[in-house]
Amino acid sequence: MAMRQKLLTILLAGAVLGGCASTTVQPGQPPAAQALAMQQRVTWGINAGSVRQLQQQGWDRYLQAQLHPGKAVLPPAIQAQIDTMTISQTPMDQLVMGIEQRRKDASAVVDDMAKQQAQKDYQQELNRLARQAATRSLLLDVYSPNQLQQQMSWFWLNHFSVHEGKHNLRAMVGDYEMNAIAPHALGKFRDLLAATVHHPAMLRYLDNEANAANRINENYARELMELHTLGVNGGYSQKDVQELARILTGVGVNLGADTPKVKPALQAQYVRRGLFEFNPNRHDYGDKQFLGQTVKGRGLAELDEALDRLSRSPATARFISGKLAQYFVGDTPPEALVASMAQTFQQTDGDIAGVLQTMFASDAFKQSLGRKFKDPMHYVVSAVRLSYDDKPILNAAPMLGWLSRMGQSLYERQTPDGYPLQDTAWASPGQMTTRFDIARTIASGSAGLFKTDGPQPLEKPAFPQLASAVYFQSIEPTLSAATRQALQQAGTPQEWNTFLLSSPEMMHR
Repeated sequence: MAMRQKLLTILLAGAVLGGCASTTVQPGQPPAAQALAMQQRVTWGINAGSVRQLQQQGWDRYLQAQLHPGKAVLPPAIQAQIDTMTISQTPMDQLVMGIEQRRKDASAVVDDMAKQQAQKDYQQELNRLARQAATRSLLLDVYSPNQLQQQMSWFWLNHFSVHEGKHNLRAMVGDYEMNAIAPHALGKFRDLLAATVHHPAMLRYLDNEANAANRINENYARELMELHTLGVNGGYSQKDVQELARILTGVGVNLGADTPKVKPALQAQYVRRGLFEFNPNRHDYGDKQFLGQTVKGRGLAELDEALDRLSRSPATARFISGKLAQYFVGDTPPEALVASMAQTFQQTDGDIAGVLQTMFASDAFKQSLGRKFKDPMHYVVSAVRLSYDDKPILNAAPMLGWLSRMGQSLYERQTPDGYPLQDTAWASPGQMTTRFDIARTIASGSAGLFKTDGPQPLEKPAFPQLASAVYFQSIEPTLSAATRQALQQAGTPQEWNTFLLSSPEMMHR
C-alpha cells in the first residue's frame, strides 16, 4: 500500500508540475506519433474510433475533414437520447413563452403554500431544461465525429459567455449553443458575431433589453468591444462605448405573443424574429460617431454597419487570433504565430477554419504538443472517450458533477469573460486530487454513466477497456519511463486504469 501511494504521489506531482517530455514532438519523431499528438489537440481526446480514422485517412485528410465537417452521425442510442429531449422537440420561442406563462400564473396564485409550490415547479422546470442542454452538449463532445467543431463550439460558447442563472436563460442556453454558436463555430467570425448579437440569451444576459433612447444601458456595448471583438486594448474610447450603446437601442427581447404599438411612421422598421425584437419606438435615431466614422441614424441597419467595422478591425483579428492561440498552443503564444493568424483572419474576412489552419501548420503548434494542461472539460471528456470508446452512456450526470466539482460547469460562469484559458488557472494540487478521484471512479467500472435515473433504473455493465490495442500501439510508446514503471507496479486492473487516467500524460494534450 505504501509503495502504491508513493507511485500515485509521483504521478500526481508530474501532472501538476508540467507535461511529459516524451509526448512532445521532437525533430525526427515518427510522423504517426506526431499525427496522434496533433489529433489529441484538435479533438476532445482520442478513442479507438478516432485513431482508426486517422490511420485510414492520414493527418492531412483527417484535419481537412475536421476543419470542414459534414453532418455529424452519432451512435443511434445517443441520437435517440438527444431526440427525446424537450429542447430538441420544442422551438425556443414556444418553450420560453410557455415558461413565462407558468411564471405569471405562479405569481397570480393567492394561497401562500400553493404559490410557493408553483414557483418551485417553475424553477425546477428551468433547471430541467438547462440540464438537458448541458447533457446534450456533453453527449456531442464525447460522441460526435466532428471533434474540432465541438471543441470550437465550446470555445465560442466560453468567448461569448452567458450565465444561465440570470432571468430565464436556463430555457435559452440550449438554443444559444445549438443555433447561434455551433453552426458558425468554423465559419465566418462576422456571422458568428451577428448570431450572438441577435440571440435573446445574450441580450437578456447583458441587459440590452433595458437599453433605450434617453435610458442608455452600456453593459452590452462595452462587453461587445472589450470581450467579444476588439479586446481591452483595442483602441476604442468610452465615447465609442456610448455611441455603440446608442446604436443598440431598441434591440431587445419580446417574451410574449403581443407586439408593441409602433408609431405609424416607424412601423416598417419594426422587426420580430422569434423572441428577438427591434422596437423602433425605443431606438435613438440620431447620427453616431463610432470608431472614428459617422453612422447615420436609420434603425437596425446601424447595427449591421457597426458589426462590419468591429469584425473587420485589425484589433479584432489580433485579439481573436491571440485567444485561439492561447487555447490551442499555450498561455503565452509566440507573437509571430499570433501575427500570422491575424493576417489570415484579415485576408479571409474572418474565416475561422482558415485561421486555425494557419495555426495548425505552424512550428509553434507542433512544438507545444503534449504540454498544454487540460482544463476540467478536456480532462473529463477525454477520460470518458478513452475509457468507453463509442459505448453509449445512459447518464451524463456524473460528468456534470465532475465538472461542477472542478469549477467549470457549463453555462455557469457568472462573469461575461468566460472561464480562464490559461493552464495556471487549473493546474493546482486541489484539481489534481479531484482528478485522481474521478480517475479511480472510472477505473473501477461504469462510474454511474451507464445507469439511468428514475424509480426503476436501467444499468448496463461497462468496465473501461483501457489496456487495449490502441493503448499498446499508440499510447504506450508516448509514455515516460516513470509512468510505465508506475503502471507495471499496479496490482489490479482497476489500479492500472487509475494510474493511467491520473498520469501526467493524461493531464496534458
